[in-house]
Amino acid sequence: MLKTFRIGITSLALTVLLLGQSGCRRPGSAERAGRKIDQTVEKAGQQVEKAGQQIDSAAKKIRNEVQGK
Repeated sequence: MLKTFRIGITSLALTVLLLGQSGCRRPGSAERAGRKIDQTVEKAGQQVEKAGQQIDSAAKKIRNEVQGK
């Protein structure tokens, strides 16, 4: 009887662990939201970089005009 009980408990524990692991493989809504946030931040960073380059270009142009070049 005790041996059967141990086998049953062990089987149940393994089943719960396996189901838990398979559930972790699929991204949940929090992971999807996190990925979207990461993508948005990356795009925003690229836009900031582009704006910075445009500002540098405009500053050089103004500097050249002021210096008479």
